[in-house]
Amino acid sequence: MRLDKWLKVSRLIKRRTVANEACDNGRVSANGRPVKASYDVKAGDVLEMKFGEKMIRVEVLSTADIVGKAEAGTMYRQL
Repeated sequence: MRLDKWLKVSRLIKRRTVANEACDNGRVSANGRPVKASYDVKAGDVLEMKFGEKMIRVEVLSTADIVGKAEAGTMYRQL
């Protein structure tokens, strides 16, 4: 699954276009290296997102295409 779509489905970022812009501006890295929105997310990847002073680090647990609001938090584990 594409990184921008995964960020939207997991509800870490509200809109896919915002996720795409974050990736293009180098604010998202996977496994320690900057990645683009087209990066293929796999279970076990460690993602880091920088938003101003705030840094979010998560481990990808699943890559389901359709997830309800209640299950979105089960797609990742915050580190």
